[in-house]
Amino acid sequence: MLQSRALVIALILLLSTTLPEVQSKSIFEKDRRELLAIPETIASYVYEAVNKVSPKVSQFLLDTVQSPTVIAARQRIAREATRVSIMFEQLIEKIKNLWYTRILGY
Repeated sequence: MLQSRALVIALILLLSTTLPEVQSKSIFEKDRRELLAIPETIASYVYEAVNKVSPKVSQFLLDTVQSPTVIAARQRIAREATRVSIMFEQLIEKIKNLWYTRILGY
């Protein structure tokens, strides 16, 4: 029992020294542009997959995506996603501030 605890502690210390926190990036610290690029990437993969199967259908998809209605909807979604992302960042800052002041007492 004592050996397993010592092994676990040694493993934790080893992993904490081999995985520096400088290279890791929290989801809260990611850039908004990175999060907004995910749907574009998914759409690109879908287009490529459809293009391999049927070029006519992929051309139809491309024409549909470039229509004014779809472009307006995409712009509105991007605008709202940016607004929500900013609100989320503000919420995270408030939670961090609350954590440091009320719970940790800094």
